[in-house]
Amino acid sequence: MIGGGCGMFASCLRWRRQRRSVGRSGDQDLAPVLLVSGMGGSILNARSKETGAELRVWVRLLLADLEFRKLWSLFNPETGCTECLDPHIEIVVPDDDYGLYAIDILDPSWFTKLVHLTDVYHFHDMIDMLIGCGYQKGTTLFGFGYDFRQSNRIDKVISALKEKLITAYKASGGKKVEIISHSMGGLLVRCFLSLHKDVFEKYVSKWICIATPFQGAPGYINDCLLTGLQFVDGFESFFFVSRWTMHQLLVECPSIYEMLPNPEFKWKRKPLINVWRKQPDSKDGSVVKLDTYDSTESTTLFEEALRNNEVKYNGKSVPVPFNLSILKWAADTRKTLENASLPENVSFYSIYGTSFDTPFDVSYGSEDSPIGDLSEVCHTTPEYSYVDGDGTVPAESAKADGLPAAARMGVPANHRGLLRDETVFELLKQWLGVDQKNAMALPTSKVADAPPR
Repeated sequence: MIGGGCGMFASCLRWRRQRRSVGRSGDQDLAPVLLVSGMGGSILNARSKETGAELRVWVRLLLADLEFRKLWSLFNPETGCTECLDPHIEIVVPDDDYGLYAIDILDPSWFTKLVHLTDVYHFHDMIDMLIGCGYQKGTTLFGFGYDFRQSNRIDKVISALKEKLITAYKASGGKKVEIISHSMGGLLVRCFLSLHKDVFEKYVSKWICIATPFQGAPGYINDCLLTGLQFVDGFESFFFVSRWTMHQLLVECPSIYEMLPNPEFKWKRKPLINVWRKQPDSKDGSVVKLDTYDSTESTTLFEEALRNNEVKYNGKSVPVPFNLSILKWAADTRKTLENASLPENVSFYSIYGTSFDTPFDVSYGSEDSPIGDLSEVCHTTPEYSYVDGDGTVPAESAKADGLPAAARMGVPANHRGLLRDETVFELLKQWLGVDQKNAMALPTSKVADAPPR
């Protein structure tokens, strides 16, 4: 029985490899598709500057929390780059498999594949779907992963995206590229559009964004800067990067600051940070006040709560307070994003998640258990109020792109689940112009929601 199971498993692997390398028919009429990942959606390797040896530091299960610390960094306001604390390494993104390897299965170890740990299966199912529709790696299918710690408008990343577009354009025989971006990848593409509209117009025909936080992700990002991020939940979290280890990276990431809620956006109601706080003159805690901070006031809280924050790296303590230089950089990025305008010959489509409770306001402490010193906030379990969205990005933010869309569609799926959702796949086939006979009859109005399943 065991031998038979292994034989079946080997046959499945051979079939999958054949399918992924050849595709259904290798349709030469297809325009090239470029998949662009978002925050945390690319494999990152630490490369020794001395030996050139590389070690995967994101994503991994074995020794995850320890090796992840190689990503800890400090922002350089002169260059706009976040630079590793360890001067002997540099962070690189593997470009194997035409850029697809880095955004496919984020931990491509044998164990992850054996148990099919879907938390790290990123663009994997979508890549399979596109290959099944006739797309071919290196001819009509490409991926773009990048160092997601960095700003979405940094020259190095923007230049790399330009080169990838040119590569896809030439490899397909001069066909314009159709971009599919996920999450923060949409902000990166929008920055590129703003900074290089002429290049975008020359090489791009369609842009389909999925779950993009155009106006920020209030509850999620506010809490990232204060308490960190738990990337996976449940039993797997014991083998993964801890929330606080993640926090010490994110507080120096320009990309995180660039996803703070846009204070200029006309939200249906302003996102808030609430802190139940014991008054300084109340020694017995009998006087408790609810302090509320909106997007224009939150800097005061961030500064005070993170004033003593530090990381211990290679035996040294490095101060990592709230970074006002990054905040200023992010404000300029917001201007870049708002200056983007879509060329007339480029079609824009948007998919956003619905039907999931999505953090909006975030609260710390309670009336019965108030916060004393604000630095305690960083080690407090948050409580959220929720709005509709994909569990990470509010639908209100994802819909507010301000661009002339050919179609927008709400799909009941969570943030990462959108990358493997069958309704999303049918929409992509329809908008890319493939498998029209088998495509679902879905509405294509400017704003619509797919029916719940």
